[in-house]
Amino acid sequence: GMVFQKPNPFPQSVFDNVAFGPRVLGLTRSRAELDGIVERSLRAAAVWEDVRDQLKQNALGFSLGQQQRICIARAIAVKPEVILFDESTSALDPVATGQIEDLIAELKKDYTIVIVTHNMQQAGRVSDSTGLFWLGELVEFSPTEEIFTRPKKELTEAYLTGKMG
Repeated sequence: GMVFQKPNPFPQSVFDNVAFGPRVLGLTRSRAELDGIVERSLRAAAVWEDVRDQLKQNALGFSLGQQQRICIARAIAVKPEVILFDESTSALDPVATGQIEDLIAELKKDYTIVIVTHNMQQAGRVSDSTGLFWLGELVEFSPTEEIFTRPKKELTEAYLTGKMG
């Protein structure tokens, strides 16, 4: 699954956004089954209460934070093994960012989550392991607490302390 930097819901209803993957992949045999997948995915993405009475509304009409959670629901509707969050909160306000970070904490219980971020504070808050890439090369990969408190590489320390990058 993929969650992009800027929310990218399809210009269609909330329901159709979340149902897109299961329909295309033929994961459902009945409307009731599809209804269940959509509700389960929206609940897992912590947006069900916001949209439950507006499933036929265009997803583009919701706030950016809600749109991003609809996109997360769309990603998890097909039960991927891995979800990549690519700078997924950079277009959001601090409240919506906190909601997405809380959601990531919940989702990582059931999915492998990979987060691309330039926000080191965010990496420290939500990651179990952290890797520093520099010019396309992996410089260091360690448990998050270790990399932030005892980096092994000089470049990692320079980046984390703001001396570089």
